[in-house]
Amino acid sequence: MNKKPIAWIVDSTAYVSEELQQHPDFFSVPLNIHFGEKQFVDGVDLNPEQLYAKIKNAEEFPKSSQPSAGEFAERFKVIAEQYEQAIAVHVSGKLSGTLASSTAGAELAGFPVTFIDSLALSYGITGLIEKGMDMYESGASVPEIKAELEKMAGTLQNFILIGQLDQLYKGGRMSGVQFFLGSLLKVKPIVQISKEGELVAIDKVRSEKKALQYLVDKLAASHHPRRKSIHLMHGNVLDQAVHLKNLITEQVPDLEVKIGDISSVLAVHAGEGTLAVLWFD
Repeated sequence: MNKKPIAWIVDSTAYVSEELQQHPDFFSVPLNIHFGEKQFVDGVDLNPEQLYAKIKNAEEFPKSSQPSAGEFAERFKVIAEQYEQAIAVHVSGKLSGTLASSTAGAELAGFPVTFIDSLALSYGITGLIEKGMDMYESGASVPEIKAELEKMAGTLQNFILIGQLDQLYKGGRMSGVQFFLGSLLKVKPIVQISKEGELVAIDKVRSEKKALQYLVDKLAASHHPRRKSIHLMHGNVLDQAVHLKNLITEQVPDLEVKIGDISSVLAVHAGEGTLAVLWFD
């Protein structure tokens, strides 16, 4: 059997657009979500709607974990039956052990995979994998694609309004001091994935209305005519996302705003109500 030349792989922290879902050579490896002793596979055993419902009724917040190297190896062995090699773009290595586990899994499987640390999550992964696919279709080699994606990684511009600060804190993603200040002052925390791939708190806003305007102002202040579109991600608050989109297009009318959901595994940490604007320059 002749194998296909290349597979494209992400993990389930990535935003999977309709175009990616329909791509015949695209694969997403799910992370795990834990409620106490019970484990669920992201997007398989638990979708975002089910997750939000479980969180509301749970006695403790869920946690997430990456697949083991063995689990990755089993997935790679299946992919290797149909493909000669793969390019994998994963969530920032500063935020998760997924990249390290995936790398070890490829070695166990003996499958040639070119790995890219996105230094990001959600659309930050998606934008890289789509860029790689476009380059490949244009005739670029795997080394050329790797070099370009590594240069592009870390250039994601992003501003994130966290929906549930206590969830982020109890998931170990924000320091106790930052959590205390946020809960004490009842502020809306704005965070960012830095160019080094770390989650950092950058500002505090006192109301939902001011928080949304903050996101609009940050986007508008950095806008230039060559930017044709941005992504707006939300955690189970489509109405708010549409409202934010309208605010953005009022201020930057020539900009296409694409709306998408954050994945279940990201909702574990950021929580319901999260809104984020993301784009590559």
